Amino acid sequence: MSLAPLRTAHAVPLPRRSLAPDLARGLMLLLIAVAHAHMYLSGHAVGFRGYSLDGGPLDRLVAGVQILLVDGRALPMFAALFGYGLVQLAHRQSAQGRSWHEVRRVLRARSLWLLAFGFCHALLLFFGDILGAYGLIGLVLVGFLRRSDRAVLGAAAVGLVLHVAVLVGLGLLTVSADKGDTPAAMADPLEASMMRMVGWSAMTPTFFAASAAPAFLFGVWAARRRLLDEPGAHRPLLARVTVTGAVAAVAGGLPLMLVDTRLWAPSDAVAVAVYALHSVTGIAGGLAYAALIGLVADRVRGGRVVSALAACGQWSLTCYLLQSVVFVAVFAPYTGGLGTRVGDAVASGVAVATWLATVLLAARLAPGGRRGPAETLLRRLTYRPRRARSGLVPGDGQPFHPVDQ
Repeated sequence: MSLAPLRTAHAVPLPRRSLAPDLARGLMLLLIAVAHAHMYLSGHAVGFRGYSLDGGPLDRLVAGVQILLVDGRALPMFAALFGYGLVQLAHRQSAQGRSWHEVRRVLRARSLWLLAFGFCHALLLFFGDILGAYGLIGLVLVGFLRRSDRAVLGAAAVGLVLHVAVLVGLGLLTVSADKGDTPAAMADPLEASMMRMVGWSAMTPTFFAASAAPAFLFGVWAARRRLLDEPGAHRPLLARVTVTGAVAAVAGGLPLMLVDTRLWAPSDAVAVAVYALHSVTGIAGGLAYAALIGLVADRVRGGRVVSALAACGQWSLTCYLLQSVVFVAVFAPYTGGLGTRVGDAVASGVAVATWLATVLLAARLAPGGRRGPAETLLRRLTYRPRRARSGLVPGDGQPFHPVDQ
């Protein structure tokens, strides 16, 4: 059997990319920034979502708003966009004549490298890395890109049940475990790195089972219908998702907001239940945010602000990693050291400023067709020259179909 080089895929030029997914990613990074910044603080007793329980009025206000509107809502939105993006990538690969076997190999290679990026991110910067979880999803669930809608939605429903079970376990652990030092409190960089890896190793499969997988599958379903590529054709559905998801997220997040801001002190059992409710309804909130941005993108096609936010979305991997670089430089005990001297409100202020800086950076560089350094590296690793044996895999010549009935 002959050896043939694997064809190299061509990236979609930045000006030709769909607006809504990139706009959603750019705005999502703001939510990610404010959801993560307070995790770099230390020296205070914290609640379920990691906010200080003894903060001042402004700190409690900021924590309450973020618990209600951000925490547990941004990560599912990111996961849904990840699933959406994998379907888009698979379609582009198929359009270039690749078989399903080749498409799957590319998607798995990309996911494996994303998992490696997550490992390095946790080792060097942040224990709460989410890249590893999404890389794991891509490795395990790539086959659902060819499954029927019924199978995809059925798996999402099973994922929601597992989500609740894992969240109850995490909630019980939160109320019963000893509160030792977090990596953010450790002055020794090597010790902090080791502790980050311990946390990441446990949290990556937990994120996979608890929150990201169901949203990922909903993103796959949405991508098949091009809901964000053609939002004008799906305005009624996007509007329903926006309203229903937003109401569910706010209603489901309110009890935990009251608990973590110390306005309500229920029993441990009730507190664990409202923690699980907050996270489950957060999936609806994440989908609502994505749908809302699709509606906005259908109405607003130009302008410097929209272009800048879309550029940030095009550089989402680079901008996400840059956030952690800034947070370590500002908050870590062995660098800026602000993590023990400021509260949640200041941390969120730093997060917003960091996000704005990444938006300006991407807006300055992306319009010229330049991709972010992290995106470029991931692409080169994914598509590095390989030689594949023709015909060694049964069904290798079958074309990719988004739904294998």
